[in-house]
Amino acid sequence: MRAHILTITLNPTVDFSTATANVVPELKLRCAEPQIDPGGGGINVARAIRLLGGQAVALIAIGGSTGAQLLQRLAHEGVATVAFQGPGETRQSISVIDEGTQAQYRFVMPGPQWHEDDVRRGLNSIDQATGDDTLVVLSGSQPPGVAKDFPSILADHVGDRGARLIVDTSGPALRHLVEKPHASLHLLRMDDAEAEDLAGRSLPSVEDTDAFCRDLISRGVARSIIVARGADGSVLSTSEGSWHSVGAPVEVRSKVGAGDSFVGAYTLGLAEDRDPGECLRFAVAAASNAVMTDATRLCDRETTDRLMRDCTLRKL
Repeated sequence: MRAHILTITLNPTVDFSTATANVVPELKLRCAEPQIDPGGGGINVARAIRLLGGQAVALIAIGGSTGAQLLQRLAHEGVATVAFQGPGETRQSISVIDEGTQAQYRFVMPGPQWHEDDVRRGLNSIDQATGDDTLVVLSGSQPPGVAKDFPSILADHVGDRGARLIVDTSGPALRHLVEKPHASLHLLRMDDAEAEDLAGRSLPSVEDTDAFCRDLISRGVARSIIVARGADGSVLSTSEGSWHSVGAPVEVRSKVGAGDSFVGAYTLGLAEDRDPGECLRFAVAAASNAVMTDATRLCDRETTDRLMRDCTLRKL
């Protein structure tokens, strides 16, 4: 199966979301009936795209009974998948809301250890699913054992097939992409803390963030860079120009899924041939929509379109 939008999740999860009266040590904490959702960066990007009216194929490494449960839940949601055998058992994660304080506690498991054969199997599956002009999205954490240069290796595979690669990653993999630029990377997204860490200085203003992004572009890190600045919106920098968009004022219920909704909407905007500024505003609106929802719920097209009217956009 070849896809126009292909999302990649090497370290998927089944997410359990619940609540308890108070989170305290040592005692047994009686929890509410959990909400169970498919999880992992690329999976949530594909789910968001479907909820926004688009279609994406989620390529997933799965293992064991948890992996089978994950595929069943995605099929129930109508998300197309391409699965390949990963090592071990697909992981599970849990988030718990303390009803007394409304604080959310998120417990994230590492996932199974990968080896070279697992990486080769994954790349072969990606090659088979990628065609000319496919938008390939790599999002989420890398599994233990996957080298930090995996996004660069993936960029070679994607570039050889005339596809465009969008990467939303963190940690050593992000630093490697910045320190050893790759010409085939179409878009790189990060948050403001990651940007400041890479810059080695604070980036207090939108203009500071744009200057940092433009420096990365001039060094050939990616054709476009997005930095999420939290409540101060997001900055998009390209060789053609830069934009800043701030989300609509909404009540924040949960930040889970906001970044994935952003990436999903931006990617769908590219697939719909929107101009860069409108892709950014669409993405910011989807993220605003996501934070209004409980637990691991994402966004929807009707609410996102409505919120777009209240999202600011200016060219820098």
